[in-house]
Amino acid sequence: MMLKKQTVWLLTMLSLMIVLSVYYMTSPSEDQVALLYDEEEKNEEQASTEENTTEETNPEGTMSEDGVVETKGEEKGNVTSSVTSDEIFTAMRMQIEDSRSKTKEELKDIMASGQMSASEVESVVSEIRQLEELSTKEKLLEQSIQAKAEYPDVLVRAEENKVFVTVKANELSSSETVQIMDMVQEEFGKRTVDVEFQPYAQ
Repeated sequence: MMLKKQTVWLLTMLSLMIVLSVYYMTSPSEDQVALLYDEEEKNEEQASTEENTTEETNPEGTMSEDGVVETKGEEKGNVTSSVTSDEIFTAMRMQIEDSRSKTKEELKDIMASGQMSASEVESVVSEIRQLEELSTKEKLLEQSIQAKAEYPDVLVRAEENKVFVTVKANELSSSETVQIMDMVQEEFGKRTVDVEFQPYAQ
């Protein structure tokens, strides 16, 4: 009976020693704990550095999924699109051409209706011819003025009894203005002339 108790006690102690051994083998030492703690601090510092770098690279917003920067807070400045003088001249020419083309189409539609007398038809034809002659005079005058002083571009618009001349130039003297007005009146007769200049970047 005594032997059995000793055997049980020895087995219990042996089991306890095995459990303790396994525990100490698997549990980290103080050095290992300190190393793990240092690695966690380094990872946190690295993550913090990456966040700061991202904020400095894009301080005004964050990048969305589609690649568009979404701004936050006050904008640093407004970006304005500048319109060049070439675009201004092109837009004005297109407006004039569209307006006259529309007028011609309306006159032609009136003629095609068949509800006009012969004299009325002749009047419409004359009006269409005058529009075409007006465009031809404008182009010839533009070329003449441009060649006279070597302007980069010139736009002439004749409307009723007034002629508008826009010259691409950074300045226009009084003598140049008078010269242009004389050339307009030689081509169109005694009409009111409005001369202006459009600055451009050289």
